[in-house]
Amino acid sequence: MTIWDSIILGIVEGLTEFLPVSSTGHLTIVSKMLGLKIDDPSITGFTAVIQIGAIAAVVLYFWKDIKRIAIAWVRGLAKPEHRGEFDHRMGWYVIVGSMPIVIVGFLARDLISGPLRSLWWVAGALIGWSFFMVAAERLGTKARPLTRITLVDAVVMGIVQCLALIPGVSRSGATISAGLFCGLDRVAATRIAFLLGIPALVGAGIYELKDALNGDVGVAPLLVGTVVSFVVAYASVAWLLRFVAKHSTEIFAFYRVLLGLVLVILLATSTITAT
Repeated sequence: MTIWDSIILGIVEGLTEFLPVSSTGHLTIVSKMLGLKIDDPSITGFTAVIQIGAIAAVVLYFWKDIKRIAIAWVRGLAKPEHRGEFDHRMGWYVIVGSMPIVIVGFLARDLISGPLRSLWWVAGALIGWSFFMVAAERLGTKARPLTRITLVDAVVMGIVQCLALIPGVSRSGATISAGLFCGLDRVAATRIAFLLGIPALVGAGIYELKDALNGDVGVAPLLVGTVVSFVVAYASVAWLLRFVAKHSTEIFAFYRVLLGLVLVILLATSTITAT
C-alpha cells in the first residue's frame, strides 16, 4: 500500500463512516479499484484501524456531551440519588447497547474477515438494507426526542448494529433505521448511532491493529490514513446532523441501490472479481 492509497482510503472512510451508506462497503470497493487484495488480513486490518480516526472526530465533536455523560454515570455509581438523571441513564444505554456487537464481532471474527469480504456480499447488503431504511423512514413515528430514549431502544439499536458486521449494511444506517423504527426522531437516532459506534469501532481498530502491522501496509500509511479519516469525518459528522434535522435519509437508500446495481453488473460481466 502506498501513501496515496492510504490518503484515498482515509478520505473514503471519513466521508462514509457516519453516512448510512456503509464505509466498509465503500472501502472494500475502493480497495479493489486500487488493486489491493480485499480479503488480505492486513488490508482488512487497515480499514478497521483508520476507523479510529473517524471515531476520534466523533469524540471531539461530542466531547462536551461525552464528558457530561461520563461524569453523571460515575456520580450515579457512587450516589444512588443521581441514578435517575438522564445522563447517568444514557451512560448505561451506551454501555449496554454496545455489548451485542462486541460479542458477535468477536465470535464471528473469522467469518467477517474472510468469506464476507466479497463484493457480492457488499452489493447484496447495499441493496437489501436500503429497503429497511426506506421502511424505517415511512413507518417510524419519529415522535420521541433524545431525552425520551429508553433502555429498550438502546438494546434494539445495539442488536441491529450487529448487522453492520456484514460489509455493505452500514453501521450508522442500521442503528439509525432501528432508532426510527423505535419511534425516535432522526436527530435522536443519529446521535445515539454515533455514540454507540465509539466503543465498537475503537475496539475493532485495536483488535485489528496487529494484522495491519504484520502485513505489507506499513506504519506510515496507517498513520496517514487515520489522520485523513479524522479530518474528513469531523466535517461529515457536522454535515449529517444538520441534514437529518430537516431531511429524510431515503436519499441515501436510493444511492445505495444504484451503487449496488452497478456493482452487480460489474461482477456479473466479470469486469471485476468478487475478491
